[in-house]
Amino acid sequence: MTTRSTRIRRATLVAAALGLAATGFASMAPTASTASSHREAPLIAGQPRLDNTDLYAFVSPDNAATVTLIANWTPFEEPNGGPNFYPFGVATQHDINIDNDGDAKPDVTYRWEFSSAYRNKGTFLYNTGPVTSLTDPDLNFYQTYTLKKITKSGTKVLLTKARVAPSFTGKASMPNYGTLATEAVTTIPGGGKSFAGQADDPFFLDLRVFDLLYGGNLTEVGEDTLSGYNVNTIALQVPKSELALKGNATRNPVVGIWTTTLRPGDKGGLKQVSRLGMPLVNEVVIPVGRKNEFNATKPEADAKFLSYVTNPEVPKLVQAIYGIPAPATPRNDLVEVFLTGVCKACGPVQADLNSQLLNGDVKKKDFKPSEQLRLNLGVAPAAAPNRLGVIGGDLAGFPNGRRLADDVIDITLRAAEGVLLGAPGLDTLGDGVDANDHAFLGTFPYVALPNQDAVTK
Repeated sequence: MTTRSTRIRRATLVAAALGLAATGFASMAPTASTASSHREAPLIAGQPRLDNTDLYAFVSPDNAATVTLIANWTPFEEPNGGPNFYPFGVATQHDINIDNDGDAKPDVTYRWEFSSAYRNKGTFLYNTGPVTSLTDPDLNFYQTYTLKKITKSGTKVLLTKARVAPSFTGKASMPNYGTLATEAVTTIPGGGKSFAGQADDPFFLDLRVFDLLYGGNLTEVGEDTLSGYNVNTIALQVPKSELALKGNATRNPVVGIWTTTLRPGDKGGLKQVSRLGMPLVNEVVIPVGRKNEFNATKPEADAKFLSYVTNPEVPKLVQAIYGIPAPATPRNDLVEVFLTGVCKACGPVQADLNSQLLNGDVKKKDFKPSEQLRLNLGVAPAAAPNRLGVIGGDLAGFPNGRRLADDVIDITLRAAEGVLLGAPGLDTLGDGVDANDHAFLGTFPYVALPNQDAVTK
């Protein structure tokens, strides 16, 4: 006998699966949005140092004149991963790209390039004694980086030989890791801050959608797949004027953001090998045969993936496995939310929120939908943030940018089911994971310190 609670749970889990799909397909076609991809494509799964995992963008809660951008690399870092642990990739360009005029091309790029060094190659140890500072001689392996800002006017070097916070090798080796993380926050001359180092993976969700949509019988839900794992984090905090079109964040408040990883190609020049904007796009939306292609594609060419957004695969699987009818296609409602940004002139959602078409100096004829994370810099930080962001009445949250504590899975699945169009009865939809396993910091770089205990005990 099927009880009411069973039916509610089924609806919840199915919606979660639908939401994962929506997150992905919406981002795939022409447009805009947020960020997450752990081991999403065949090639990048074998090169974890090059793998973008998540992107976050928000007006800084403790300094509203600035914006904070956070990008992560190297998924599933088990804390006890010695002896080499988890360095950033060298001979690699880690980029955060900003499109402020809506043409799907970067107007501003911040680029981190890392170098590695050993003090003593005659030992296997990462550190040869307790490490109390980033310049401690007992830190045998260390990394530094150069930070550049690239615009159409040229390239400006912002930082050189800035120190990276090391992998957390344990409490005996690093008795106060918080001190090391604080030392790794580097002030940028002229305004701003940069951080590079290890952190707790801030993304929280149940990724078991890949086991036949939560087990094929809805028995798998509510476990934070990323609990206990670390990532390599790059964080940047700069004045809003550094990102806004013509430097005017009042007249031109909306920016689109995505990250890329570039390596030297076989035939010379740089080759884009990973890309991230919207969460779970490449994992769930793009078919296996085109995942590597998507990672190598620039946003301006996203139109070729449109069919995977407007006619997504996952709802069909949900219908086949659970008998829940798939929403009618094409999914034009999702195209607005995830691909063009939200504005009254963009589609059925009658609100002006985060499309670059809202910028006063944007040339509408040049606007091109593309997969990005869009943020309205004019929306002030919420005094009491709601994990459900916009659909929870908090316009400072996802899908208007993405804060660390935003529950992107629950938000996206409810959007996929029509919450922005007034569809009723969606308040219980979710994957059962509502918060990160660690509290976030109240100041830059905001991410929690890395885990030190083994994931499996």
